[in-house]
Amino acid sequence: MLWRLFVALAANLSRRRRIYEHGHRHSVRAEGQLSCRVAGDNTTMALKYLDVTMTESVCRAQYQYYGRATQIADAPERDPLGEAEAEFISARDSFYLGTVGESGWPYVQHRGGPVGFLRVLDPATLAFADYKGNRQLLSTGNVSVNSRVALFLMDYKNRERLKILGHARTEDVRTHPELMARLTDSKNRSNVERVVVIDVVSFDWNCSKYIVPRYSLAEVEELAASLKTRIAELEAELRTVRS
Repeated sequence: MLWRLFVALAANLSRRRRIYEHGHRHSVRAEGQLSCRVAGDNTTMALKYLDVTMTESVCRAQYQYYGRATQIADAPERDPLGEAEAEFISARDSFYLGTVGESGWPYVQHRGGPVGFLRVLDPATLAFADYKGNRQLLSTGNVSVNSRVALFLMDYKNRERLKILGHARTEDVRTHPELMARLTDSKNRSNVERVVVIDVVSFDWNCSKYIVPRYSLAEVEELAASLKTRIAELEAELRTVRS
């Protein structure tokens, strides 16, 4: 029966996969927002993302390996999140947060919570409640001296990933109760130490290449429910025949 479960998983993945163009998810962009393709690549990025990431050293590396480099002009100050980005973010139960401390070393932290715990407050602002943890406060300390952050959001089931650049700050929940009320439910508020607010600069939808599909236990149980029901029906029929 195990092979049937995998067949069902593959079929469900095919049905649920979203529409792509050249392997990328369509994004409903705000009026006037531009996008650009990297030279020699099919990846679509918002123009400000390219402006930030395509530094001189990156362009030199592109020229060395591919004989051409990306040139960016007239990038906007920011790229606001669209409907597709907001929908994707609201469906996530985890993401990776990259910060940089005084030593110059980057630090990447996994953040998890209930589905939708990373909230889109508006097209230019994200926020999430920061709960009591191991008390290292590495990310909290890092953003106090360098507000630049990178977020990496994964949907392994549908082989999608969204990267976000922004500036983060922490707010004390004692002085911003309205934020805590917006980001948490009443049962968990006693464990919230601070709120992290991220001013979005830009974002990038990556292609699905090399993303291995993975499923949570809840997703597997949902997909296997009909199989279990059918197995129970067949076992009942078999018992009837044998009796």
